[in-house]
Amino acid sequence: MYDVAVIGAGPAGASAALFTAKAGKKTVLIDSDQSITKRAWIENHYGVPEVTGPDLVGTGIKQAEKFGARYQQGKVTNIIKKEDGFTIETDKGEQVEAKYVILATGLMVDLAEKIGLKTKPGTEPRVKTVLDVDREGRTSQPGIWAAGTVAGVSIHTIITAGDGAKVAINLISEMNGERYVDHDVLKTDAAAKH
Repeated sequence: MYDVAVIGAGPAGASAALFTAKAGKKTVLIDSDQSITKRAWIENHYGVPEVTGPDLVGTGIKQAEKFGARYQQGKVTNIIKKEDGFTIETDKGEQVEAKYVILATGLMVDLAEKIGLKTKPGTEPRVKTVLDVDREGRTSQPGIWAAGTVAGVSIHTIITAGDGAKVAINLISEMNGERYVDHDVLKTDAAAKH
C-alpha cells in the first residue's frame, strides 16, 4: 500500500508527488497524459526563461521519480473508500491502494463528481466547476485532498505547482502529526563548486 496516490502529473500533481516522495512517503503518481500544460508554451514560470509544456511536465515527473515516486500511466476511473485508505482503479484494470489521495486533475472533475466530492462553481475563465476544498486542500471526503486548477486556484503553471507543494506539505504535516518543512542547504565544499 502506498502512503499517497497523486492523480494527475501536471505541475500540481508532480509537485505534490515530489514533496511527498522527498519526505519519505511511499508515493505513486498516476497520470492519464491529458494535461492541458502539454499544449502550453511557458514564459512566465519563475526561474525558467522559457519552456514547452511537455518539457515542464516531463521534468516534474523526473523530479518526483528522483525521490522515489513511482510513475504510472493510466486514467483513474474510480476511487473506493476502504477502512485503511482507498482503492484506486484505472482504465487498464489495475488497482492501487493508498492511505491518502491527492487529486490534481486540472480541468477534469468527472472522477471527483463520480465519487461524490463536493464541488462549486469555478472562478477562472473557462473553468466551470472546481472541488470545494478547505485552506489546506482537504476535500469533502476525509483522506482525499486536491491541488491545482481542480482545487480552484489560477490555471497558471507557477501557481498550480505551488499549490501542489502547499497541499503536499499540509498532508505530510497531518501524517507526521507536526508541521513539516523541507529546506535543502547549499553545499559549499570544494567538490560542490566544480
